[in-house]
Amino acid sequence: MATLDVRPRLIDALSVLRDRVDAARFPLPLRGAARARRNRAELLAQLDDYVIPRLRSPQAPLLAVIGGSTGAGKSTLVNSLVGRRVSEAGVLRPTTRTPVLVCHPDDLRWFAGPRVLPQLARMWVPEQDDGAEEYAAGAGLGRGEFGVRGVGGMTAGGGRGAAGAQGAGGAHGGRGAQAGRMAMAQELHEGEGEGTESASGGRGERGRGGRGERRGTGEAGGAREGYEVYGGVGGAVDSGMLTVRIETEPALPSGLALLDAPDIDSLVARNRELAAELICAADVWVLVTTAARYADAVPWHLLRTAKEYDVTLVTVLDRVPHQIATDISGRYAELLQRAGLGHVPRFTIPELPESAGGGRGLLPATAVAALRDWLERHAQDPVARMAAAERTATGVIASMRSRLPALAGAAAAQHAAALRLAGRVEEAYERAAERVRKEVAAGEVLSGDARAHWRDHGLDGRSDELLDALTHGLTSLLTCAVEEADERSADAWRRDAAASEVALTTAAGAAGAGERLGVIVRRWRRCLEELAEEETREARAGQAGERTGSVEPEESAALLATALLGGRRARTAGENLADLLGAQSALRLCDRGSRLLATYLERALHGERERRLAPLDQLTVPLDQQAELIAALSVVQREKQREQRRDERRREEETAMAREMAMGKEGVSG
Repeated sequence: MATLDVRPRLIDALSVLRDRVDAARFPLPLRGAARARRNRAELLAQLDDYVIPRLRSPQAPLLAVIGGSTGAGKSTLVNSLVGRRVSEAGVLRPTTRTPVLVCHPDDLRWFAGPRVLPQLARMWVPEQDDGAEEYAAGAGLGRGEFGVRGVGGMTAGGGRGAAGAQGAGGAHGGRGAQAGRMAMAQELHEGEGEGTESASGGRGERGRGGRGERRGTGEAGGAREGYEVYGGVGGAVDSGMLTVRIETEPALPSGLALLDAPDIDSLVARNRELAAELICAADVWVLVTTAARYADAVPWHLLRTAKEYDVTLVTVLDRVPHQIATDISGRYAELLQRAGLGHVPRFTIPELPESAGGGRGLLPATAVAALRDWLERHAQDPVARMAAAERTATGVIASMRSRLPALAGAAAAQHAAALRLAGRVEEAYERAAERVRKEVAAGEVLSGDARAHWRDHGLDGRSDELLDALTHGLTSLLTCAVEEADERSADAWRRDAAASEVALTTAAGAAGAGERLGVIVRRWRRCLEELAEEETREARAGQAGERTGSVEPEESAALLATALLGGRRARTAGENLADLLGAQSALRLCDRGSRLLATYLERALHGERERRLAPLDQLTVPLDQQAELIAALSVVQREKQREQRRDERRREEETAMAREMAMGKEGVSG
């Protein structure tokens, strides 16, 4: 049969796909955007927590996640399967807050590091975990010692351990040994680093060569006295960080790990999200429901998801009264059959008091024997274990054929909506630019105070006052045009549902528009004055015009600005400028001044338009996002098909070899 061999090319393709999915964004409130965001998060969780780690470690233990609704009895079931209380069960809801992972001591190394669920910090129970201590003893290390480099920790007592600490005696005895066991298990996945010597409770140096500093605190994440917390990849544990508690139990068969997940319908949103992530990280989904709630929508949503992904699934009908056990079990089986899940292994557990298990809060061993036998058989038989993991991993990868195109389609819809919204803004500002050009050509700037100063200018009025009035008039014209463009854009966006969460952000870009436009107009004025001064100097040098020798640059600048902004109202401004500088110089100056004015008007409107579009640009998905998702999916599918063809050839070769051996035996016996 096919096995999960190390597949570098497929893993590389999945890693690229994972990065493409991680880069996808769906910020605009389009129809289906919320679903796309959930699908993106779910895909990332499955790729990070399960698919890629499973392909990289095909020999890892089978991880069975026990999931279900509130009050389904998941914790009691886990405790009964293990044979002792490892997960707290109670009447308060939600019950399970911190997920509990139980494995054989020999399998601790697979779960101590971030191979699966890398975003969760590890919380330990030193006094109940002896497997790694035996590992330490075999390595020649004393109790309470560190012996591995590249890993750091913080004890429950609050002292900071060394990242990469080496060989220091532990003041806390058992806790020092546990820190060493954590480091030993982690080294198998982290690689060696270099660190300095540090005692338990002392401050040490960060190791080099590991995957960054990892810190924890026994008080973080709701840890109880007697526990130690080991931080997630590259970060410190704080009071809000999610944790998973690690328990080891020699009675549990090697090759099998059980994980008690929070309620999938918890009132706490964080618990629901964590439960979904944990289930997505499982080789085997063990869905627990009850006789009273087996037809509820929540468990059936998980069942339909499991069918869609073709994962290895087990269902447990828990707390079934003896009197109606046959009837309830039959109805549940019928519902599964209708849903196309009739082949799924189904186990029924009668309604029993927890005290029936010897007074330890456990169910009798006979009540869970069938489920435990099924799990043990699939965990201890290498062929069955590989088959369960292969089916789940293959099913998740196959489900991407429909999930990734939907994600790419949502990305395309986001891009199209962003283009539509940007187009409304650009259209409004194009109309604003056209308005400014028309009003400048019509001489609208030369009105009010500017027109009065122009009339006084012929009667020995001051040139600087005329320039001030024209500058103020041009600033007012631009401000009015920008405000009109903003109103037009806002009106168009109000009619578009995609802009409902962007409108307020872009409206903030209008603040201070008048001041910014005033700065640009004053810069234009300075450039105009420099241009007029340059032309006046050249005119003086050439002795062009009768009054050239006595004209001031400010006078030339005032006449030029009036000619450019006054339209038909200032026809005499150009004539006066020609008298001062000469016809050719005046024409050249007006041509250069016209180009300068057009440049600054475009710059002013372009800057305001870009300010309105900037928040939208930060939210949108690039056009190539859709193509990158589809291309990455195509590579994964191609590599998966190549792996399947290779597995088929291997099976054919094994079959042919077995047939030849059988024929050889027949020949010998004949």
